[in-house]
Amino acid sequence: MIAAPSLSNIPKLAHAFFTREGGVSEGLYASLNCGLGSADRPESVARNRSLAIERLGAAEAPLVTLYQVHSAEVVAVDRSWGPNGAPKADGMASRTPGVVLGILAADCAPVLLADAAAGVIGAAHAGWRGARNGILEATVAAMQGLGAARERIAAVIGPCIHQASYEVGAEFQTEFLGEDAANERFFTASPRAGRFLFDLPGYVAERLRRSGLQSVERVNADTCADEARFFSYRRATLRGEGDYGRGLSAIGLRA
Repeated sequence: MIAAPSLSNIPKLAHAFFTREGGVSEGLYASLNCGLGSADRPESVARNRSLAIERLGAAEAPLVTLYQVHSAEVVAVDRSWGPNGAPKADGMASRTPGVVLGILAADCAPVLLADAAAGVIGAAHAGWRGARNGILEATVAAMQGLGAARERIAAVIGPCIHQASYEVGAEFQTEFLGEDAANERFFTASPRAGRFLFDLPGYVAERLRRSGLQSVERVNADTCADEARFFSYRRATLRGEGDYGRGLSAIGLRA
């Protein structure tokens, strides 16, 4: 698992960006697949989620994850819910100790956030669509609603697909330039004519900074390129594989 320096020294805070290593799943899902939405064996996914929380040092804390839909919906978390009770949303905010917020991803950017002084944490699932829809700003606002201050929030963008692996069409670029001409800096020409390479973590970082955050850290790990450590939707799609595992990113306040 990967820890971020900006979150590691906060008392009573536990966090991690988990790799795909160290679980019990097999085949396409080997081995720490934590995605309830995959076609993996449910008992394997449940065991993997338990293993992850144990490694986080929060074995007694419930893990709450969302039914992620690439939206700008954020929920305030003051209790846990079961696997079948997950709300449709892509962000969470909490000031409740003893509950772990979890984001599942396989190329999209997981973002973990914390205001140490206020004791408020957040987590967001930011693919290109969710980021454009405003999930990052909505998560920061939800944290503010619980007492956080934007200028104190530290955010970390976890492992996700990086620019060298993220080829898109001209229509994709056109949409982003229509939103803001300055978004051109997140694109570079692809070796293939008429195609571009998109910088997802760069775009996510810019949205966070424009939200008033002064501490924005990035984990230098490309999920699509690093098959040994990460699951990847794009890699699975290019290979024609029927499914893929989901990696877990988690953050919680110790009781």
